[in-house]
Amino acid sequence: MKNLGGLMVLFGAGSILLGFFGYEFTLLMWIDAWGPAVGWIIRGALIVVGAALWLVGNKAESEVQTSDAV
Repeated sequence: MKNLGGLMVLFGAGSILLGFFGYEFTLLMWIDAWGPAVGWIIRGALIVVGAALWLVGNKAESEVQTSDAV
């Protein structure tokens, strides 16, 4: 879950940065098909959901490590 969340944040933030230079990830070219406002919402959702998954995965990973140490 942590890896998926990290990838989502990377793609969301990368899509925003690349958009300023007129580029886009090939995987995410479809997000602007419904207009720029929806594209921004999808990019933001990628970052927020990805960060939440990363945090949950990080917490679960640390709990597993502490229970293994006992």
